[in-house]
Amino acid sequence: MNALRKFGIGIVGVGNAAEPHVLALRDLADEVEVRGVVGRDPQRLGTFTARHNLPATESLDMLLADPAVDAVLIVTPPNARLPIVAAAAAAGKHIFMEKPVERTTEVAREIVSLCEAAGVRLGIVFQHRFRESSMKARELLESGALGAIAAVYLVLPWWRPQSYYDQPGRGTFARDGGGVLISQAIHPLDLMLSLAGPVAEVQAMVGTTILHRMETEDFATAGLHFVNGALGSLMATTASFPGDAEYMVFDCEKATARLAGGKLDVRWHDGRMESFGSEVSTGGGADPMAFPHDWHLAQWRDFLAAISRGREPQSNGRTALRVHSLIDALLASSANGVVTKVEQN
Repeated sequence: MNALRKFGIGIVGVGNAAEPHVLALRDLADEVEVRGVVGRDPQRLGTFTARHNLPATESLDMLLADPAVDAVLIVTPPNARLPIVAAAAAAGKHIFMEKPVERTTEVAREIVSLCEAAGVRLGIVFQHRFRESSMKARELLESGALGAIAAVYLVLPWWRPQSYYDQPGRGTFARDGGGVLISQAIHPLDLMLSLAGPVAEVQAMVGTTILHRMETEDFATAGLHFVNGALGSLMATTASFPGDAEYMVFDCEKATARLAGGKLDVRWHDGRMESFGSEVSTGGGADPMAFPHDWHLAQWRDFLAAISRGREPQSNGRTALRVHSLIDALLASSANGVVTKVEQN
């Protein structure tokens, strides 16, 4: 990249997921420039670009042909990702992409390999890692201040009305790759793995409640056994009206740490209590976009720093494959009714 110009970004996709990214990029306007936006629906593209005062581009080929585009943000549905990634990687563009990597772990691995072979950075959007509370929890766990982890449990009591799943393709294997696990719980599951380490094996029960008509699951529960010996549990649903903030708890040797939305509470065994961050909306209710864009902004900063310094982004293709493998094991365990090992990437 020419150091005398701003870092060029191309945006592919203009759905709801693009909104917090555009707000984050606006905050980074001194460093980056959105060079063009591509969308499948011309009317929706026109509305989006007019609202945000951004340039529309006729086609993906035209966007990738722009030498001033250094990276592309991909916010399409999962089933559209592979050809876009292949074209962008071939053009030498770095890629910042919404979760999941793709609908299946097999295709997700193909995407990761494509980017590695092309020598481009692949960042996967898991913004929960970049909350102030999450970063503080990581600091306390990695430093050993909390001691060894004994147990972990994660609860995601979210709500989505039936109208959410009535949208074409929503909650289907063909477009999304699954239900609550790969579409909603994937965020805190990724955060859990980044803090507690990999899960060795699971025993799960997954299904669809009477509150939704959909192809895939809206409820999942499981017991977890971590590689480091810690035990754990999971409950994730989009059938808990009106929806509440997800939370995870780490029972450790010296304290219990509770991450709830954007807040971390630490209760030390010696009687001390500390809190970090603040309570914020996390998109757990009927409006999935009801959360601040600060976390996206922090992840964009990490992605840009990774490119400039020649390192991997904190959340990258390889780390994302870990949560894909965990979800695969949860679904397989439920289908087969047995304890299932998690493939280690």
